[in-house]
Amino acid sequence: MSMQPIPAAEVGRLAQQVLDRVGTVMVGKRDSLELVLAGILAGGHVLLEDLPGLGKTLTARTFAQALGLDFRRLQFTPDLLPADVTGSFLYDQRTHDFTFRAGPVFTNLLLADEINRTPPKTQAALLEAMQEKQVSVEGVTYRLEAPFHVLATANPIEYEGTYPLPEAQLDRFMLRVSFGYPEADEELNVLRRRMVRRQEESEVEPVVDAATLLRMQAGLEQIEVEDSICRYLVSLAAATREHPAVLVGSSPRGSLALLLLSRARAALAGRDYVIPEDVKGVALPALAHRITLRPEMWLKRIDPVAVVAEVLAATPAPVSGALPSHAAAPGQRPTPGRNRLAELEDELLDPPYRSTGLRG
Repeated sequence: MSMQPIPAAEVGRLAQQVLDRVGTVMVGKRDSLELVLAGILAGGHVLLEDLPGLGKTLTARTFAQALGLDFRRLQFTPDLLPADVTGSFLYDQRTHDFTFRAGPVFTNLLLADEINRTPPKTQAALLEAMQEKQVSVEGVTYRLEAPFHVLATANPIEYEGTYPLPEAQLDRFMLRVSFGYPEADEELNVLRRRMVRRQEESEVEPVVDAATLLRMQAGLEQIEVEDSICRYLVSLAAATREHPAVLVGSSPRGSLALLLLSRARAALAGRDYVIPEDVKGVALPALAHRITLRPEMWLKRIDPVAVVAEVLAATPAPVSGALPSHAAAPGQRPTPGRNRLAELEDELLDPPYRSTGLRG
């Protein structure tokens, strides 16, 4: 039985409801929350890297509740073993045989808390699960039930006693997101909500379930991407490899992540086509963690985010001929098709896109 994909406009409506529901717990940071949801809709995994106490764990748990997903949290520590992640065979005295006991990775959404505090051998136990959606234990392979997503947290401070993620595993994360400190009004709102709640824990009702999320993800495959946009994605990834400050640039997995995340961002807007602004909106979190700078760059205080920002500014965006078709908002008059004159694009697109340099 084939899965019926949900149209882009409906995906956008449901996604905004999920964000609204998560926003009842997470104060502010709507843009960062949209990036996390875009990573989930695109079928990827998200690395939440930020200072302690900024809501990384709460974000993962709240998204799992709003999406109706089975959720497990695994605290990564220096003594954690790979079997603690994947599971292991245990001897059953009643049957006189070894039976497999599944580990916490067998879930829909796994929170890998403080992933940089466990040794590389245990970190690598997640590689097969993240990439192949399966785990192998004692020569036996077990498939992970879809949907399966990993939200990992890491602290960018306290490096003593930690094990930084190698580039190969960083590349498995579709994007890296940071929240940053809240504004004064947002922090005050956090305190007020805590007093109203009268308890520490906060829960939200699900907006969708696992089956609906899979249909939403299938709906992203219906979103159109022009060839000019694809060339733009390749140009951005290639530019990171040619930048003088970069030792190792983005792999082709980076341009693929740009494609998938751009589709997800278009879906969040209720569109069934990708525009250059979608690419620009996800380029920093999708590419910055995939490049390695030359060792001498730390003296100049140059970080990967600045390099990607420079690449974005230097790479001309295409003139998009995409126009709304069957995903127009309610009340919006239908458009005759795609690849029309650029003047029609100015007439039909919302003002924010006209004023943000859509034509590159």
